[in-house]
Amino acid sequence: MRQNNGHVQLIGTSQALTDLKAEVERIARSDAKVLITGESGAGKEVVARAINSASPRAQQAFVAVNCAGIPETLLESELFGHVKGSFTGAYRDKPGKLEMADDGTIFLDEIGEMTLRMQGLLLRFLETGEIQKVGAERVGAATNVRVIAATNRNLRDLIAQGQFREDLFYRLNVIHIVVPPLRERKEDIPALIQYFLNRYSNSTGPGNGSNGSNGNGTNGQGHANGANGHANGDANSRYYIVREIAPDAMATLCAYPWPGNVRELENVIERLVVTGRREVIQADDLGPELRTIGTVGGRPRKERRRTLADELFKKLIEERESFWTSVYPLYMNREITRSNVRDLVHKGLEEARGNYKIVLRLFNMESTDYKRFLNFLRKHDCQLPFKEYRQ
Repeated sequence: MRQNNGHVQLIGTSQALTDLKAEVERIARSDAKVLITGESGAGKEVVARAINSASPRAQQAFVAVNCAGIPETLLESELFGHVKGSFTGAYRDKPGKLEMADDGTIFLDEIGEMTLRMQGLLLRFLETGEIQKVGAERVGAATNVRVIAATNRNLRDLIAQGQFREDLFYRLNVIHIVVPPLRERKEDIPALIQYFLNRYSNSTGPGNGSNGSNGNGTNGQGHANGANGHANGDANSRYYIVREIAPDAMATLCAYPWPGNVRELENVIERLVVTGRREVIQADDLGPELRTIGTVGGRPRKERRRTLADELFKKLIEERESFWTSVYPLYMNREITRSNVRDLVHKGLEEARGNYKIVLRLFNMESTDYKRFLNFLRKHDCQLPFKEYRQ
């Protein structure tokens, strides 16, 4: 994503992205509700911002709410606001995100994680446009808000399971956009790499703790100071500003399947810039999880790729890290996907022969965490049937 003067640009030239850009331009002119689906990290919020930036509401507020990151008891107040004294800690009236987005756009991310009760409250708002704050006796004035929602879950499956309201689905699904995963548009990888490389190289440097001598690292002086190291610091330390990816490293990055999509790619490039030992990144600068898939002499490597679940499993089993400290934060921050967690649970159940209590011990959790662990797996559709592992 590139943002110039408030305009958000989707980066890439693949056919899939070209079609997506055209669709964004078409629907931006209307106020119709939009449902964006796609894998975690594929860029659903970027697409939502692109729609907003190309719309007549571009100069108004764009308010993003992560429905999965806020408990239900707080989400109602976060969306609708509350009045003074409505609950403990409500010392003053507070406007909600829907009110703050009046005349603008609200982006409801992870809509599939919203509870049924909150779905009912949201449905009423979508039908009437009226906001009733928590603790208020009367309904407030109607608002003019465009709603864009996103999820990485299959809402039709959730409807069949009784976890998502069908009437809310049809309210949100006026226009449906599917964001393709990065592995289906590999032609865009070099352009994305260059964008993130420029972004982090220009914001990382020795000058004032963030970049070159003048704070942007983009002009000649900033580059010179960045290349020469800390002028006023340790004369023996050398600082490198990563400027380029060597062809063999680029081939490896393009061959990698990127299960975490664009977010994973961004994290990898940021890490390479921060830990760079030279200005041109070589293939051996890449981590082992990236190098095990790539090309040698123009031919694909044949060895089995060590999956992300393998890496996580190793941390839990060999390095004795806890599931709650090494896996749970990554998932909640959307750095790994539901598929990664399911693969990890699969490996645990194989080792434990289908016994979740043994999995609990393998993943270094307390016995008192048993219900919490199963509730987490059920809520995020990561619980696997244990019987097949007992055969």
